[in-house]
Amino acid sequence: MSYLSQIWQRLSNYVKGSKLPDTQKKSLEVKTVSPGGKPTLDLDKNFKFFQDNLQDSSLSQRLQKSLEKWGKPGNSLPDITEQIPNAQPQEAARYHQFYEEVYDVLGHAALTPDIVEQVMNLLTTGKKFHPLLLFQRLEEFYRRWCQSEFLDAAPGHNLPQKKMLSMLAQNITIGLRQVDIYTGLNVLILLLELHRYAQGRAELQQLITFYPSSQPDTESFFTSQLLRIMNYSDAIEIGNFSSIVGEFLKGGNFRGAYLGNANLTGANFSGANLSNAYLGDANLIGANFSHADLSGANFGDANLSGANFKNANLSRADLSSANLCGANLNCADLSRANFSSADLSSTNLKNANLSSADLSNTNLKDANLNGADLSHAILFGANLSEAKLSGINLSHADLCRADLSGADLSRAILNGTNLSDTILFSTNLSDAILVAADLSYAKLNGAKLNYAKLNGAMFLGADLSGVDLSGVVLNDADLSGVMLSEADLSGADLSDTMLFGTDLSYANLNKANLSGSNLSGALLNGADLSHTNLSYAILSNADVTEANLEQMTWGEKQQWETVRGLEKAVNVPAGLKQQLGLS
Repeated sequence: MSYLSQIWQRLSNYVKGSKLPDTQKKSLEVKTVSPGGKPTLDLDKNFKFFQDNLQDSSLSQRLQKSLEKWGKPGNSLPDITEQIPNAQPQEAARYHQFYEEVYDVLGHAALTPDIVEQVMNLLTTGKKFHPLLLFQRLEEFYRRWCQSEFLDAAPGHNLPQKKMLSMLAQNITIGLRQVDIYTGLNVLILLLELHRYAQGRAELQQLITFYPSSQPDTESFFTSQLLRIMNYSDAIEIGNFSSIVGEFLKGGNFRGAYLGNANLTGANFSGANLSNAYLGDANLIGANFSHADLSGANFGDANLSGANFKNANLSRADLSSANLCGANLNCADLSRANFSSADLSSTNLKNANLSSADLSNTNLKDANLNGADLSHAILFGANLSEAKLSGINLSHADLCRADLSGADLSRAILNGTNLSDTILFSTNLSDAILVAADLSYAKLNGAKLNYAKLNGAMFLGADLSGVDLSGVVLNDADLSGVMLSEADLSGADLSDTMLFGTDLSYANLNKANLSGSNLSGALLNGADLSHTNLSYAILSNADVTEANLEQMTWGEKQQWETVRGLEKAVNVPAGLKQQLGLS
């Protein structure tokens, strides 16, 4: 059997899943030669051995030499001033040798970060590195490879097939798709590296810009080109693209790319440009987006659990219904982003900018929001139970019907915030600023509001019974009809406050300032009003039965004429008794 016949026989057997008889195999081994022309002694190779061999420094040097050659002016390839031609058959022949060399050097297995780093160091420290020409030529190869030009070529011009046959002749089992995929992905990796190298140099920034899905806003822009490459690569094994190229995506330009449903688990997009890209339903578990530009990007329904968005720009991004459980969004710009119905449980949002963001119906349980800016944010129905919100800015935010039970809002800024119908069970609001906040119908049982500033706040229908309000500032607030029974209001500033019909029975109002307040019809039975300032307060029809009036400050006689229960009040000041003619 002739040498060529044996190669074709081996190819046929490989496709059928069978092997050559040992006699044929031995015959082929004798005739197989190494690249240097010497007989190969150890031909019992497999693909894994070849991939391991790719790590050797000899490969780094070989790849370095090839890249220097491919970037050298001349070589029957376009110079810097020439227009790279379109893929016409007669023009393609001009580049055939170059493309064949690319498959020969890069078609064995995937490049690794270590190898690429070694090669780039060798290139940049040498004197034969021409990055612009090299970039142009590799980019032209990449464009044609994306169009399947090499894989679809006739047998005589099919470079992946030629490389595969060459490797089979060396007893290295590899499939046609593997050769083509590894070659294309390796070229993609080199282009990404050249792009990153150029962006760090002012003289090359405008000359070398790589767009894996072609340049946006041009006729050639194919938004899903990179997604097609991913799906093609994953045909060998799920996650193949991410495991090979994922670490090289950092700093890349993916503006406007379509990556819906892509599998990019653990991919490194740090510092990359993904503005206005579509990544809806994508699998991005553990992906790194730190310092990336994701403004206007769409991550709807994507799985981003454990992803790193530290210092990323996500302004106006769509993350609705996305899974961000355990993600790191520390110091990220999330202004005007859409997080509606997203899972942000256990997420790190420390110092994040969430101003005007839509967080309606989100799950923020156990999230860390310390130092975050949530001013004007929409948090309607959001779950913030147990959330760490100390010192947070929630001014003018909408928290209607949100669950803030057990959350820490101490020293938080909630000026003008909508907290109506909000669950605030056992919430810590001590020292919080709630000026003009709306707490109508809020559930505040067990909440701590001591020393909070509640000037002008609204509490219509709210239940504050038993709540710690010691030292609060509530002047000019509207507490009409509010349940404040057994609440602690000691030392509180309630001057000029509306307390019309308010239930303050058995409340602690020791040393509270109620001057100028409207207590018409209020229930003060059993309340501690000792040392309280009630001067100029309106007390018509108020009930002070069994209230403690020790050393309180009272006003004019007419204020007390319609007060009920004075005869059963305790420690009524002698001066007030005399003024009212009480025995």
